[in-house]
Amino acid sequence: MSESTTITKANVAATQLPYFMPYQAAWINDTAHLRICEKGRQIGLSYADSYDSVRKAAMKGGKDVWVMSRDEVQAKQYILYCKRWANVLKYAADDLGEQVFTMDNGKAVKIQVLTFASGANIYALSSNPDAIVGKTGHVKLDEFALHKDQRQLFAVAKPVIQWGGTLSIISTHRGAQTVFNGLVEDVKARGNKMGWSLHTIPIQRAVADGIVEKINAATGKHETREEWLARQRAECIDEEQWLQEYCCIPADESSAFITYDLISGCEDDSAKRDFAYLKDCKNPLYIGYDVARTTDLSVIDVEEKVGDVYWERLRIEMRGKSFGEQEAELYQLMALPQVQRVCIDATGLGMQLAERANQRFGFRAEAVRFTNTVKEQLAYPLRAAHEDRTLRYNRDEKLRADLRGIKKESTASGNIRFIGEAADSHCDRFWAKALALHAGQVAKSWGGGRGSNLI
Repeated sequence: MSESTTITKANVAATQLPYFMPYQAAWINDTAHLRICEKGRQIGLSYADSYDSVRKAAMKGGKDVWVMSRDEVQAKQYILYCKRWANVLKYAADDLGEQVFTMDNGKAVKIQVLTFASGANIYALSSNPDAIVGKTGHVKLDEFALHKDQRQLFAVAKPVIQWGGTLSIISTHRGAQTVFNGLVEDVKARGNKMGWSLHTIPIQRAVADGIVEKINAATGKHETREEWLARQRAECIDEEQWLQEYCCIPADESSAFITYDLISGCEDDSAKRDFAYLKDCKNPLYIGYDVARTTDLSVIDVEEKVGDVYWERLRIEMRGKSFGEQEAELYQLMALPQVQRVCIDATGLGMQLAERANQRFGFRAEAVRFTNTVKEQLAYPLRAAHEDRTLRYNRDEKLRADLRGIKKESTASGNIRFIGEAADSHCDRFWAKALALHAGQVAKSWGGGRGSNLI
């Protein structure tokens, strides 16, 4: 935190709020008009912030608090925290549960509501900027960097606090090019003209303030601080995840072939993903199969094409499975009448699998031999689909790591090649998805009756 944004009450926060760790107490006691926090994952700041929300709403003359969470699950959890604090602080509160608000544009939005004797309420909802247009009070933007349209959300949230409210932004980072990181950099490096009060809480700060001891007390473990930190680092997929999710260091987007913004734009947790759904779906299905046998990961990616959009409906990940076991998984899917085409990585070990599938299912099974040129022809359409938002898949950290892990580089001879490695794969989920997308494009181009130029 720069000298210009040091919180003067932080030094005594621990004695004022003995239940909380110093960094939590510092946040609660910060009365600044604009507050922003970059933090490590799972350090209990939203829990502490719910205490702050209860005080803001429940005290005499309190104002409404509008909490914009990442999704409905997080909104419900936030209200549960608030209910607990209302009981602890002995504030009269009624949980109105889930309410449906109709916005000015006629759309309905689900909101969790906790109301107090003061007449003020805490409203928690998944991020929908239109829901707070014309409202007044305090605004909390939780996991702001994960919101799809941060600029619009901020533009709508700021006027809400004009009549005496406060604006609080809490988030881990999601790349260096986000609006969230831009606000943080304005404080750190560009003079802080907006006047933010900045809190920077990497995991190391949380450990120094006692989080390991609290976790040990809750779980019954007896890890030292050093052991706990080492375990958290070892359980990350890669160094980028560790630095960004825990250490408040945003990922460098300049080297990424597919950026976080593109990935976030295609994530949709409403996607149904199971075999039972596939049996009953009415739309065409396309499959990509990245083959491995021992060390690497075999991945089968199944996409349903709905209009112009490919929805990931199933992803089967196999490590160390025999070819017979892998074939059984593939053939069960290929037997579905909705499956139009499967593209199989026929490089090395996959050649026999691809040949056998072609013998059994004919033109619907296509062998694709990976070369630098072929990888280029697969990778660019996958990125274009992200740019056009013609893909949908559930949020999944391992998939994210594979999509982020692919890098494009130039060889000494001037050719382009694609390389990439995540903690548990060689970006195999990336290539399986690229093959599935290619299967859909080939079927469209050739009417399902001919091969492609990647064979």
